[in-house]
Amino acid sequence: MTTHELSNPTMTDLNAVFQRFLTTPLDDLLGEQGLRPEEKLLALFKRCAAEVPAYRQFLAERGVSPEQVVDYAEFSRLPLMSKQDYMRAYPLAQRCFGGSLAGADRVAVSSGSTGQPTFWPRSAADELDVALRFEQVFKDSFAADRRTTLAVVCFALGNWVGGLFTTSCCWHLARKGYPLMVATPGNNKAEIFRVVRELAPQFEQTVLLGYPPFIKDVIDAGSAEGIVWSDFNPKLVFAGEVFSEEWRALVGERIGAERAAFDSASLYGTADGGVLGNETPLSIAIRRWLAGHPDEARAWFGESRLPTLVQYDPASRFFEVEADTLVVSGENSVPLVRYHIADKGGVIPYRQIWERLRTAGIESVTDLGLPSDFKPRELPFVFVFGRADFTVSYYGANIYPENVTVGLEQPELTGWLTGKFVLQVRENVAGDSELQVAVEVLPDVDPEHVDAGRVAESIKVQLLRLNSEFAHYTPAERQTPMVTLHRFADPEYFPAGVKHRYTRK
Repeated sequence: MTTHELSNPTMTDLNAVFQRFLTTPLDDLLGEQGLRPEEKLLALFKRCAAEVPAYRQFLAERGVSPEQVVDYAEFSRLPLMSKQDYMRAYPLAQRCFGGSLAGADRVAVSSGSTGQPTFWPRSAADELDVALRFEQVFKDSFAADRRTTLAVVCFALGNWVGGLFTTSCCWHLARKGYPLMVATPGNNKAEIFRVVRELAPQFEQTVLLGYPPFIKDVIDAGSAEGIVWSDFNPKLVFAGEVFSEEWRALVGERIGAERAAFDSASLYGTADGGVLGNETPLSIAIRRWLAGHPDEARAWFGESRLPTLVQYDPASRFFEVEADTLVVSGENSVPLVRYHIADKGGVIPYRQIWERLRTAGIESVTDLGLPSDFKPRELPFVFVFGRADFTVSYYGANIYPENVTVGLEQPELTGWLTGKFVLQVRENVAGDSELQVAVEVLPDVDPEHVDAGRVAESIKVQLLRLNSEFAHYTPAERQTPMVTLHRFADPEYFPAGVKHRYTRK
């Protein structure tokens, strides 16, 4: 029995599923699926049509007869679910198997872009698919099956999905036999530092898990308080934001990391679907190569910004692409059948990504800087951009936060700046548009001691290098942004304890 065969499971069922997870090696779990992903999709669809009252009604209202969906071609024409017309249109229990919350034993909350919370029930069995993504990272990237490891959960705790989901999945790995201790200080820096000082010396490596800007804050503030991160062989797990490879290199340098593809990994996840994919050493190595070849990156992805690039298991979460946005299907207490998550991105099969690499002259993993004995997992790739509504338009050019980020992460600036900023376009007194960037300095830096002109020039150079629209649409005399420098945690632009937004309209 696999986790995909459960609905309203009995305690005996749960015990069997957990036992399989705990006793089966990762390689076998990733390869155990048997049926082709398309066949699993059809099986999930039939179960949902039979057992999920809201989905039956959703299909009926759109004139879809479940009996007519007999192959993947028919499945791919099913109407898309969305948060608005499905998740908010039907009662929560009706969206669960059996029309009841009885099969779920925990709940996560997402606030979404509107700030109105959405509840996502799930069962302990649902977490095992997500635990596999953590296991891939901890085993394949960090060798945590062989090294004693302290995992420090730096996501906010409570109902919000990141903290407890991460904690639970790490506990599953410890129960499986990984020499792993899980500490849960949440997003309290003082508690994080106390955990690190007291416990990290007793482990071979320490893993910090959290949102990228917060993890960087932790590293910088910890260094200011005398923590020598390199003493603890630190590794990093991120989720929630796209970041540049320059940022990864910067953070890696500050913790003394020496193997970029093996010292950090980002998870692509959502509250509704769990962790959908994860960075691997191969995906990181490819992304690092693309960061150094922006023309290739534009040819691959069609944009000047570099997306998150992860691998995924199509037997766990299946991706499709509709109008350059991602659609996902997968089993949960609230199952997803062609759910439109509205992230801009796409899918690249494993074989196709190597065809692209070989066309560019990359023949093997060693050409990407990976060890010759590294054996990549032959899983497909999904790439994900930040939401389009985080851009600003300037002289007809779409300016992405990711482009500005690279400008702030140049080596000559990182000793003064945190990397946080707010990007906006405003009219000056003459009625002309100005590209304005409010930039945060490090805690011990006085903004008056930083050369704003130097920061502006670095941003302009990277915008011209990375963003062809900016280079071609913006008049030369308007290409240098107006930079203002602000103290750390400035309440107007960088308030503490609030998820940061990089643009203002």
